[in-house]
Amino acid sequence: MVRWRSGMVQAIRRTWHGAIELDVATEQGVLRALAYPSLVGEPQPGDRVLLNVGALVMGLGTGGYALVVAIPDRLPPDPVADGTTRDQGHLVKARYTPLQAIRLGVDEEASPHRAIMAAAESLEGMPVVTADLHSALPAVLAGIRADNPKATIAYVMTDGGALPAWFSRTLDGLRDHLAGTVTTGQAFGGDLEASTVHTGLLAARHVLRADIAIVSQGPGNLGTGTTWGFSGVALGEAINAIATLGGRPVGSLRVSDGDGRPRHRGVSHHTLTAYGKVALMPADLPVPDGLDPRLAAEIDAALAPLGARHRLVRVATAGLDEALRRSPVGLSTMGRGLDQDHAYFLTAAAAGRHAAALLA
Repeated sequence: MVRWRSGMVQAIRRTWHGAIELDVATEQGVLRALAYPSLVGEPQPGDRVLLNVGALVMGLGTGGYALVVAIPDRLPPDPVADGTTRDQGHLVKARYTPLQAIRLGVDEEASPHRAIMAAAESLEGMPVVTADLHSALPAVLAGIRADNPKATIAYVMTDGGALPAWFSRTLDGLRDHLAGTVTTGQAFGGDLEASTVHTGLLAARHVLRADIAIVSQGPGNLGTGTTWGFSGVALGEAINAIATLGGRPVGSLRVSDGDGRPRHRGVSHHTLTAYGKVALMPADLPVPDGLDPRLAAEIDAALAPLGARHRLVRVATAGLDEALRRSPVGLSTMGRGLDQDHAYFLTAAAAGRHAAALLA
């Protein structure tokens, strides 16, 4: 349930696209808090704010933030547009929660893209890279750019992690390197809004005119340590959607030589379940060359059963380390950087390289 706090804004720490980071004084001390202006308005020093601190006090993956729920003494004005019609959209995200957001869906009647989306039926062979974690996004992008710097790339964000795209500082840093972000399902805050992964993929291809799309959840990851209890099972469903729509699915493997948890070392059990049990359609699964021989043998053994359905593709890695080090945003997964979990980022970059090769 919600753990509430009331506090006073002391200072604005920093801002990025769609988000404001604050210091908020409460009876329990000063907390670092995050506000989304599109939802609650723009807090200023001296404002009283109501906070949700549940995930923060439990040490869960919120980036160490309390979340601003309201500025009760200075509510933001209503949107200028008439709120009684659907002319500005009626796609409700985070539905039936107190902060449900009404957005303009890319394919609804009031959208300027309605005609394009109504006619869109196929991805026309577009390569689509799927990744378990949001942290793979800049690495996949680096792999694509290493071989095809002019490719148009779109990001399709699912709702397994953070719902607001604004939470991601990675996306803020990649805004000039992507054709756009499409938020799907309950996720919101992208350049385009879609109700399903299927329409999100079609929007990436036909509205953003992407050559390649990357699909992953937003920052954060739900996991229980059980076979089926993690948000990344949606990757398998994304593979099915991509293939059904006539795209080329490329499954980025979650590989690690730095994670201390046995279930995520080598090939993560998330990858083996999503691609091995949930995905019913075949995909390309790129495997990077040049890994430590012990790790490479462990990966090959774990992936062998997936070869009955999917195509295991060896990918050369020359130049990928340099591409990763040129990333416009920092690389970090579960607190580990490039040198602390090199295999993780190299494997994601190899998936990007393979997707770029499919354009040739």
